Amino acid sequence: MSVNLSPDMEMFTSSLSAEQARELAKRLTTFLSQYSHLSDSYIIEFFTEDLWHTLPNSWQPVLQGLSYPQIADLLLDATHGDRRYPSVWPLSLLAFRATAHALAFPRECRRERGRAAGSVKPEEFLENQSQSSLLGHIFRKHVKPKKQHEIRKLGTLVKQICDQTDCNRVVDVGSGQSGSYPVPVSQSSPRHVAGWLNPKASWETFIKQLSTADCDSKGPPTPSGPSKKRLRACELQGCSPVVQTSSSRGSTDSGLRSQHNNESEEESSAENCCSCVQPVRQEDARPEENSRCRYPDFVLTGLHACGDLSATLLRHFVKCPHVRGITSVACCYMKITTKENPTPPGLVECPAPPTPGQESVSSEFGYPMSSWVRGLPGHQLSYKAREGSCHAIEDYIRRLREESELLRTHCYRATLETFIRDTRPDLRRAGIQTIKKAHLLPFTEYARLGLARVGLPPELPLDPERVEAMLKLQGRVVVYFSLALLLAPVVETLVLLDRIIYLQENGVVSRLIPLFDPNFSPRNFVLVALKAPGSPKPNYTSRSSLGKVTPTFGE
Repeated sequence: MSVNLSPDMEMFTSSLSAEQARELAKRLTTFLSQYSHLSDSYIIEFFTEDLWHTLPNSWQPVLQGLSYPQIADLLLDATHGDRRYPSVWPLSLLAFRATAHALAFPRECRRERGRAAGSVKPEEFLENQSQSSLLGHIFRKHVKPKKQHEIRKLGTLVKQICDQTDCNRVVDVGSGQSGSYPVPVSQSSPRHVAGWLNPKASWETFIKQLSTADCDSKGPPTPSGPSKKRLRACELQGCSPVVQTSSSRGSTDSGLRSQHNNESEEESSAENCCSCVQPVRQEDARPEENSRCRYPDFVLTGLHACGDLSATLLRHFVKCPHVRGITSVACCYMKITTKENPTPPGLVECPAPPTPGQESVSSEFGYPMSSWVRGLPGHQLSYKAREGSCHAIEDYIRRLREESELLRTHCYRATLETFIRDTRPDLRRAGIQTIKKAHLLPFTEYARLGLARVGLPPELPLDPERVEAMLKLQGRVVVYFSLALLLAPVVETLVLLDRIIYLQENGVVSRLIPLFDPNFSPRNFVLVALKAPGSPKPNYTSRSSLGKVTPTFGE
């Protein structure tokens, strides 16, 4: 079943046949495996591992003299047209940059291309930087501007999907917590229902959760979600609170709810965007629709569903006959399970494992999902590569152009790492977390705070000459980090392409839409797919039959 989008969501790239998608996957894995030493490196080890000298000899002299704006214009910004080089770059470096830009999915819609990266906020915030002019008050209350932008855009898209599938029910996984708010009488009221979505459980178990919630829902909607303390007890992507929301098709705003976002750390500039440890909401439904014998069809959605949660929702979409459509916005790729790393940091086991007979195949991981990518040599993505793909490249470009003082934090941390290793060689990459306004502190004060956080004496003697020598190399640190950051969109492209191919292998057409403004919402891709009514659980197709499916991409 094809996905038809409104005219304002024009195509951003030509359609990819299944053969083209497989060929792109091969190119991505070949390229990423060739430069895995960059994507797998930790910038805090810049000095301890002498990362600068791991670069090709021909790259070093042309890169070390670049100003910060030149790094943004000549290396990171794919849309920058007037490139003026201060020296002749080696062909290998030019090819590296060109290939990285060419392989990554475009992150902006066509009408926004050519605009300088990180230049302005979306138009809806020009009048008031904290209030979207396109959302009503009840959808702006206690919601950050970034999330206002996301729920407005995604709400409009979900409305379109509901219209195309003739569904009036939406199951929103990880829908955030919010207080009570007025809902027009003509619309059904969303309802929070807390539950665990176990990635190892079957789709039948998922439907049973929804059916039980329907049968148990009585009276008015719960006025607010679980407490923050309870939310912390739930965990990120391994087992996440689930369940339903209404999609009243008479309004594009209905069914939306506030989601609260953690701030990104200054040292990493990674976006901490997940809403995965959140309650979900359920509509009041007619008794006959709540029958466990015949569960009504619905559209599945997840806004920044963390790690394996996005992969789990896609598998339920493919296998469950009741799910007619899906809009999947992923985040926190480092928390995806892989064969090489089945228990990444942050993963917490479900408190109640599924009973025998309810589990899926235990070998199913969050990446790769498709049999095609799984069979490609060099397809493996390390934890660090996936963590790097969550970094906000547009935000870093903005820092470079502004020559922000925030750029010094990576050099600070890399310098501190050398003294930590000198004292405790076994203490590698110790977690210091964010030091407030670290870029405004002298290094000695930064080191004092950081040493205390790893259990070392705050007054540990630091050789001032060594400190000064390393801090003078801040430009090299920034360049090296930028080279690794250039690979971030490429890694994300491979993860998302793997999901597209997985859907192809199951006979499902999909579109990948850069729905959100990447300068405002770095994890801006939405994977959209529909199934025809009454579609049975599809069988996995062989590789040889993949050419029959032609996916398209739109925005």
